[in-house]
Amino acid sequence: MITASIFEAKTNLSDLVKKAQKGEVVIITSGRNKTPVARLEAIHPLAKKRLGALETPGFALSDAFFEPLPDEELRLWNGEEGE
Repeated sequence: MITASIFEAKTNLSDLVKKAQKGEVVIITSGRNKTPVARLEAIHPLAKKRLGALETPGFALSDAFFEPLPDEELRLWNGEEGE
């Protein structure tokens, strides 16, 4: 967890948002007592697309991997006859 004063948050907002996107939680404080007043966190944190525990450098799944299969190919996977 990261803490930042209101002044620090205004000055470094871009960096704090990037950290939030990576899954960090940023607590924004106010006053001399550094009272927590707000929390900055990602709505949808960025996630690495990876297959299982595979962490091969340079390996990335394209968005097409996550798209549904065409009907014809889906029928073949389900053991149905092709048209």
